[in-house]
Amino acid sequence: MELCLGGTLFDRITAKGSYSESEAASIFRQIVNVVHACHFMGVMHRDLKPENFLLASKDPKAPLKATNFGLSVFIEEGKVYKEIVGSAYYMAPEVLNRNYGKEIDVWSAGIILYILLSGVPPFWGENDRSIFESILGGQLDLESAPWPSISAAAKDLIRKMLNYDPKKRITAVEALEHPWMKEGGEASDKPLDNVILTRMKQFRAMNKMKKLALKVIAENLSEEETKGLKQMFSNMDIDRSGTISYEELKSGLTKLGSKLSEYEIKQLMAAVDVDNSGTIDYLEFIAATIDPHKLEKEEHLYKAFQYFDKDNNGYITRDELSQALTKYQMGDEATIYEVINDVDTDNDGRINYQEFVDMMRGDPGY
Repeated sequence: MELCLGGTLFDRITAKGSYSESEAASIFRQIVNVVHACHFMGVMHRDLKPENFLLASKDPKAPLKATNFGLSVFIEEGKVYKEIVGSAYYMAPEVLNRNYGKEIDVWSAGIILYILLSGVPPFWGENDRSIFESILGGQLDLESAPWPSISAAAKDLIRKMLNYDPKKRITAVEALEHPWMKEGGEASDKPLDNVILTRMKQFRAMNKMKKLALKVIAENLSEEETKGLKQMFSNMDIDRSGTISYEELKSGLTKLGSKLSEYEIKQLMAAVDVDNSGTIDYLEFIAATIDPHKLEKEEHLYKAFQYFDKDNNGYITRDELSQALTKYQMGDEATIYEVINDVDTDNDGRINYQEFVDMMRGDPGY
C-alpha cells in the first residue's frame, strides 16, 4: 500500500474545523470519484467514512486515498444484500432493513458531505441503537445553524444523496455532474460558519446555572466523546499552559474563519470563562463547544443535577443554587432569582430533576 503521511480525512476535518464550500467540493469530488470507480468496476465498498480516507501528505491540497476495503464485495446483479455492515453514522436505512444494493455507498458519501459542511453527523444517538432509530426516523435537519448560510445547491445535493428511496437516490455519476460539484460551479468560496464558533455563541446566551452544569458534565465525558475538541483545544493553547488566553482565542478563531470584532471576542471570552480566571481552561472549552446531542445521556444529566442537589432530596433549593454559583463568583441575588424564575416551571420555589432536564435539553438560550 502507498505510504500516506497526511493522516485521515477525519483528522483533517477535526483539526481544520471549517472549510469554504469550494474547498469541501474539491475534497468531496475525490470521494464521489472513488464511489464511481468502485461501482464501475462492480465493487460495493460498504464502509465509506472519513476515517477510511487517507491524505497523501500534510499539504492542504493533498489528494485523498481510499482505504479499508475489508467489507467490500463484488456486486452480483439481481442479488439482494441482507448483511448489516458498516459504521453506524454512515449506514443507509436499507442496510438496517436488510435489503440493499450499491446505492448505500452514495448514502454514506452524502453523510460525509453533511459532516464536511456542518461538522456533525445528521443522525445522532448515544449508542448504535439510538443512531439506527434516528436514521430510520428520517428527520434530516437542513434548517438549523450552520445550514441557513450554506448554498441551496449544496443542500440540494445532500437531499438527493440522502433520498430514502434507493431507486430515486442520485448515482455517483449524477452527483459528479451536479452544479455544486463541478469545477468553478456553484460552491461558494466564502468560509462556512464554523460549528464550534456557533456553539460558543450559544453558550454565551445560556444562563449561569446551565453553564456550570455543562462544566460538570464536561468532567464526566469520555475520551471518545471529546474526540476532536481535545485536539482543537491543544491547537489553540499555543504556549501549552493548559489554558487559552484572550490572544490565543483570538488567533484560534481567526484560523477557524471568524470575522468577530475584538469587542465580540472579549464578550465570548468572558462568557466561556465560567470561573472568571481570565483564561479558558480545558473543561470550560469542552463545556462551551461540545455537541449538544451528547447532553442527552441520562447519566451525565443526573451527575450534573447531583452537583447542585447537595442534600440529595431531589430538589435544588435557592440556597443550594447560591452555594454552587458563589463558588465561581456567579451567585449574586439577581442571577439566582433569574435562574429560579426561568427554570422553576411549577413555581414551588425550587428546581426538580425534570425541570433541570428541560433546561439542559431546551433552547440554547435557556
